[in-house]
Amino acid sequence: MKAAQVVLRLLIEDKFGINRNIHCQVRQLSQCKMSKKALVFLAAGTEEMEFVIAADTLTRGGIAVTIAGLPDSSLVKCSRGVNIKPDIAVSEAKSRGPFDVLVLPGGLGGAKAMAESQEVGALLKEQEKSGRIIAAICAAPTALKAHGIAIGKNITSYPSMKDQMVEGGKYNYLDDKVVVDGNIITSKGPGTSFDFALTIVEKLVGKEKASEVAKGMLICY
Repeated sequence: MKAAQVVLRLLIEDKFGINRNIHCQVRQLSQCKMSKKALVFLAAGTEEMEFVIAADTLTRGGIAVTIAGLPDSSLVKCSRGVNIKPDIAVSEAKSRGPFDVLVLPGGLGGAKAMAESQEVGALLKEQEKSGRIIAAICAAPTALKAHGIAIGKNITSYPSMKDQMVEGGKYNYLDDKVVVDGNIITSKGPGTSFDFALTIVEKLVGKEKASEVAKGMLICY
């Protein structure tokens, strides 16, 4: 089984108008050596910090990460102009599963795309029905609401999404950085991305491994 691959292409333009392409290739560990699997969604307008920190931290935790692009596997332009190449199209995700966790990064554009995607909705509903983990950060909890996921649970989100999340009384909104309610994990935004990702690692492979990963990244956890 081949190792999954994430390709990041950063397009940087300085004040003189000079464009420089930086290619960073991150090869993940072979999935055959990993017992846990994660699917991370990626769409135009996704918050790249939240996406990359989640994918990288989970990989450090020994979790096999697959990136599912919306609507397909073509290059995705994120919210701050970083372009990322998914591993697969979201339509292929079901055949690659089941996954131990589905991760929804934030970013307004990405969250909207996930909220409107029937394929994402079907994957989320099956994940919840099977009792497996769903994790959403920043604006992405709005996609959970759109698909009727985690109704009645404790959740959090980016502060400006609070009114939208509490409307209709479907959730108990908390202001914590990360909220865990059963198999639902939610978090606030870019500044809480490491806490969010490490919480997923802890949930999947244990506190000891999460602490080990945090220590290697010089993070107090």
